[in-house]
Amino acid sequence: MQFDDDAGLDTSQVQDQRGSRLPGGRATIGGGLAGLIALVAGLFFGIGPDELGLTESDHPPEATASSAERVQERCRTGQDANSREDCRIVAVVNSAQSFWQQEFRRRGASYGRAPTVFFTGRTDTACGAATSAVGPFYCPGDRKVYLDLDFFRELRTKFGARGGPFAQAYVVAHEYGHHVQNLSGTLRRSQGGRPGADSASVKVELQADCYAGVWARHATGTPEESTGRPLITSLTEEDVRDGLDAAAAVGDDRIQERFQGRVTPESWTHGSAAQRQRWFSAGFRTGDAGRCDMFR
Repeated sequence: MQFDDDAGLDTSQVQDQRGSRLPGGRATIGGGLAGLIALVAGLFFGIGPDELGLTESDHPPEATASSAERVQERCRTGQDANSREDCRIVAVVNSAQSFWQQEFRRRGASYGRAPTVFFTGRTDTACGAATSAVGPFYCPGDRKVYLDLDFFRELRTKFGARGGPFAQAYVVAHEYGHHVQNLSGTLRRSQGGRPGADSASVKVELQADCYAGVWARHATGTPEESTGRPLITSLTEEDVRDGLDAAAAVGDDRIQERFQGRVTPESWTHGSAAQRQRWFSAGFRTGDAGRCDMFR
């Protein structure tokens, strides 16, 4: 995956809170066993901590001036995105939101942008306090995506994915799939109800995978408003294979087998490795968000 070296990055779409102190509140999800329970329970790589009732907080975090300037100073162009991980994520966020903004406009609807928040260790959100143990997630309460960049290392070391730039892009695009669901009213279908292979929660997660595939299909053809050119200039078959590999690595069956030694479909909340690959592929193959309707 390559970015246009001369394109400017819109860092206003990312809030960098790495290294900042969190005023008030406390995270009740710890590392170790507590974090593992959260992973196996299915919060990981999805929607905010309130879905499991893990914790609550009335004190959203505020970034310090030094942390807020980090991506603004370092991530200015596509060339920066080609050489730095955090700038790459800024570029993916820009690309995904440009696509969905244009897609909503094409359908006669309005797309409200959602910032991605970089954090380290733990953070407070409108969905409650969370730690890195829960993985990347989208909070519908404040319409933000939360991401500790260390997750991408753990995607390889703990979950066995090959990794790579597009594996990271898939993760980000999946979370923006949840934002699309929130704007369209679909996300609420995942709340409440029982888990399981045919649950509403699994359908919502697979639809977000499908939306990620739709974005990927159009990524090299979506022009940025500032330049009139696509921000992503190259997406290879190897990139797509890295994305599919990451999708499989975070399937419920793979996670359960790795961390609890057995597969229990009745507790699934995100779908199997094969399902996640299949629905990302469906979105990528068709490029049609209308084909991602899991509830039809």
